[in-house]
Amino acid sequence: MKTIQRGTRLILAAGLAGLTLSLGACGYKDKPVPPQHIVPQPITDLKYQLSSKGATLSWTYPKETVTGQDLTRISNFKLYRAVVPVESYCDTCPVPFLAPVSLDGGALPDKGNRSGTYNEPVLRPGNMYFYKIRSSNGWWSESADSNVVSFLWDTPAAAPAELRVQTAGGRNTLEWSAVNRNQDGTAVSHPVRYQIFRKAGDAGFFKLGAPISETSYTDSRVLNGVTYTYQVQALSAFKEGLVEGGTSAAASATPMDKDAPPAPETPQVVVTDVGTKVFWNHAHADDLAGYRVYRRAAGESNARLVGQVNLPYNMYIDNDAPKGVVMYYSISSVDSERPANESKRTAEVRAEED
Repeated sequence: MKTIQRGTRLILAAGLAGLTLSLGACGYKDKPVPPQHIVPQPITDLKYQLSSKGATLSWTYPKETVTGQDLTRISNFKLYRAVVPVESYCDTCPVPFLAPVSLDGGALPDKGNRSGTYNEPVLRPGNMYFYKIRSSNGWWSESADSNVVSFLWDTPAAAPAELRVQTAGGRNTLEWSAVNRNQDGTAVSHPVRYQIFRKAGDAGFFKLGAPISETSYTDSRVLNGVTYTYQVQALSAFKEGLVEGGTSAAASATPMDKDAPPAPETPQVVVTDVGTKVFWNHAHADDLAGYRVYRRAAGESNARLVGQVNLPYNMYIDNDAPKGVVMYYSISSVDSERPANESKRTAEVRAEED
């Protein structure tokens, strides 16, 4: 009996040693990490951009786990996609997502964010598209679903033609031809809206307001001397949403101030020993820059410009006035534009001896 017990102890010891070696081979040097400590937070900013070349999806890599731990990398993403014919679409029906597409992840930067993108070049007209995405760091560490984005795709409308811009009165007025054809040449069967884009100088284009149904637009938020460039994009309006179409060629305009300031009041003119003094009361205008002084000798038909006075002054001394000749003076106002806008001249005033 003692021999059997001793053999049993040897077998048990060998079995425990084997179990220890087996656990060591699993690679665990410490206690296993709970799965929730490496599960990324769900993505919340999945979005899309449509063009005539298809759809581009984009999102931001999650930076923390569901328990608030910092992440250093994302192993991969799983992008889920569903395509539903418009005639079969139902607001309350479940979305039939297909098997996911696996996308590579990567390391996260020490500072800032990292973005992911996916291009969908082939879209079939007459279908609703749905997308959601998950991120993962290995087995049992896949995140929950992201927000779901969806859009309708149909044959895009052609680009608006004959875009024209006219500037007057501190505003730019745009006009273009209505779009009645799709990019494949078929007739448009749905209402068309127009999205206006504008850029100022060398800046980038941005959307100017919401889409409109008219084929003209007045832009009153402009500054004189700045060149504004416009483009107009056609949008097909479906019940399920807008489908972006072609974009027009660019057209530009530079508004200029053509309004002259008011003329000053009629001046007073006095001949003195130091010269002929011309003085007047200021005109009132926000962009007033100064005044121009004109002189005409008796017998001459046209007055000539003899001087310019900048603000804040409102007096001019004419040291070059001929002696013994009757002289007449008039004044005009000028603004700060380049070239300056000039008011009408005041009535002429004869120079009198002091």
